[in-house]
Amino acid sequence: MVNVGDKPNTHRIAIATGKITMLPETFKMVEAGTHKKGDVLGIARIAGIQASKRTSDLIPLCHPLALTHVALEFQTDSKDSAITCQVRAETTGPTGVEMEALTAVQVALLTIYDMCKAVDRYLKLSLCDPIQLAIAISMKMEEK
Repeated sequence: MVNVGDKPNTHRIAIATGKITMLPETFKMVEAGTHKKGDVLGIARIAGIQASKRTSDLIPLCHPLALTHVALEFQTDSKDSAITCQVRAETTGPTGVEMEALTAVQVALLTIYDMCKAVDRYLKLSLCDPIQLAIAISMKMEEK
């Protein structure tokens, strides 16, 4: 693992986006909340947030982070029978938070896949955009 001990603590933000497409019948079921397994998007939201907090357990040599905020939003697109997941993860520390955002997106989409695979064998997952990174405040914490 890389030594980040000498790096200043900064407020860091990462935004990751992914998408899952499905058959129109499956999309309608998920959107209406009538899936026999329950609220697919609600369960996927919790799974994604939980995954962001466990990223260092899943990715070798990834630093464990104290996340300060994780927001996971879904957008539905009935025209393409697709659901887009966007995660914004934040921390204040010496290393970035992009792995946590990426992990959250993928686990949320995999949860949708898992819950819908019995009724739809045409599910397709993809990352949408390059990861967006920002260091919002680049001052040493002790200077505050």
